[in-house]
Amino acid sequence: MDKLKMHTPSLADENFAALSAMFPNAVTETIDENGAVVRAIDKDILMQEINTYVVEGREERYQFTWPDKRKSVLLANAPIAAALRPCREESVDFDTTENLYIEGDNLDVLKLLRETYLNRVKMIYIDPPYNTGNDFVYEDDFAEDAGNFMRRDGQYDKQGNRLEPNLNSNGRFHTDWLNMIYPRLRIARELLTEDGVIFISIDDNEVDNLKKIFNEIFGEKTFIAQIPYINNPKGRSHDMYFATCHEYLLIYAKSTLLKGTLSISKDEIELRSNYTLSDENGAYRLIELRNTHREFGKHNRPNLYYPIFVNNQGRISLTPSTEQTIEVLPNWNDGYEGCWTWSEKKASDEIALLETKMVDNVWKIYRKSYALQDGEVSKKQLKSFWTDKEFFTERGQKTFNELFNCKEKIFQSPKSVDLIKQLINTCTSEKDIILDFFSGSATTAHAVMQLNAEDCGKRNFIMVQIPEVCDEKSEAAKAGYATIPEIGKERIRRAGRKIMDGAGLMAQDLDIGFRVLKLDSSNMKDVYYTPDDFLTMAKRQQSLDGFTDNIKEGRSGEDLLFQVMLELGIPLSAKITQDKTLFYVNDNYLIACFDSVDTDLITEIAKKKPYYAVFRDSSFLSDSAMVNFEQVFATYSPNTIRRVL
Repeated sequence: MDKLKMHTPSLADENFAALSAMFPNAVTETIDENGAVVRAIDKDILMQEINTYVVEGREERYQFTWPDKRKSVLLANAPIAAALRPCREESVDFDTTENLYIEGDNLDVLKLLRETYLNRVKMIYIDPPYNTGNDFVYEDDFAEDAGNFMRRDGQYDKQGNRLEPNLNSNGRFHTDWLNMIYPRLRIARELLTEDGVIFISIDDNEVDNLKKIFNEIFGEKTFIAQIPYINNPKGRSHDMYFATCHEYLLIYAKSTLLKGTLSISKDEIELRSNYTLSDENGAYRLIELRNTHREFGKHNRPNLYYPIFVNNQGRISLTPSTEQTIEVLPNWNDGYEGCWTWSEKKASDEIALLETKMVDNVWKIYRKSYALQDGEVSKKQLKSFWTDKEFFTERGQKTFNELFNCKEKIFQSPKSVDLIKQLINTCTSEKDIILDFFSGSATTAHAVMQLNAEDCGKRNFIMVQIPEVCDEKSEAAKAGYATIPEIGKERIRRAGRKIMDGAGLMAQDLDIGFRVLKLDSSNMKDVYYTPDDFLTMAKRQQSLDGFTDNIKEGRSGEDLLFQVMLELGIPLSAKITQDKTLFYVNDNYLIACFDSVDTDLITEIAKKKPYYAVFRDSSFLSDSAMVNFEQVFATYSPNTIRRVL
């Protein structure tokens, strides 16, 4: 049986291994700061191998840096040993929902999600602290080394203590904010699918720095847009010079996307007003075939410059005929030689879609554009500046207050549900995953459920929120909410019920539940990670008391199961059923038992032929059960991957 690691991988070790595999001659040894001999990479040999110009030392180069940047990179790559413990009593439809609400420091949570949700999240939206001079930022521990990552017990008990005010009088004002956001965005990129998109709400305080960070982590070519949008039409009267009435949406993709990828379907009003013509194929409109942008023409698009022939009745052909025809070229009235938007081959293949009109005694060529194309509603590109009233912050506040039936601001300035719905609509479909790791009041979860109700989608959300404590004088505390997650979870419950009540027949398969998980220290004792240290200590003490079980007291079988699922890369939303002491995940994909195990039970599990079988080391009732373990599986299910805690 192989032992599970029960901690996240060290990306630095993985990167070292990758370099070692590619350039084994660059691997060497050196002395670290403690005098120990350690493996290292010989930079000079590596520079020779890659055979390109390598910048070193103080040589000038284009870069974006700040104090502690290197440490923030190390922080993103450093492993942790932590657990996400299920909380059924605060969940809704725990056994059937595929939505997740996770309480905890989002950096640690992102690290735990990294392996399981690698390349699986289609969209990320976050609304982080704007660094206005009064915000709180995460106080990450840059002093912690990889050797201490498994000894963080108690750190997660009061997560609100990880937040520190970042006043504009602070000498590290920008540095602390950059150190907070940088490692989180590095991990976030890894979670996105190849065509995934990330949206961040931000204002003028850090938008320039944030864009530089994105250009470094995601690459300049994946920049999509920086959209200003009106969020407060009245403006902030306390501003010094101009009353600010806008924020930004900074949008990047994981990789370069095709033109039109983020377009959205036109609404019914647009369809009725724009598609006024019809034929046997449905409603359509006419679009001029000539490219209306004069920067394109015969001089730079010669393959799109060709004649189209029109007879007296307006019939079109791509070749001249014996009957009298007129040659039509994509020229402008002033003689400028333009070009068509279709190639000659496409025009020939789609000639049934071409029509002509006589305009000012000149034939003009048009193409039909149908409202429904291949069963999908025609799409439109969004503009680069948004002024929709539905996106105003006051609309978000009104929606929240109506849900909570209150006039007071239990949560200050929540985002508009319609704003987040629009973002989700641009890049997701069917069963895509949407992640928000600065969840706040859980507007993103609300928007996902609402959009699913409107278009019968089955999108799932993952919300992550640090258990920030509400100020005792705040309206939230007066209303009985001790932490921000309490507000977020209650909002999802209320929004889900309201959406379900209004969905009618479309509510049949609507998922308005969420599985609550809470970040905590690892379920495993320190002895699990460093057994040699504890054995040495035990020999000195001539006692092994306390080392017979490597699981912490008070941890349940379900606690262990979720840490195992993370270790094995199984989604935390997977279907879980329990039969006595056995846990079944996604039917027989994983069978786990953390209670008493004898040969009969091992045989029963092996006959079910699971993909994974996981047991607790101390649960084997006898030496014979442990001895027979491998033989039983070799007989009944040799392909099952067996692991032990």
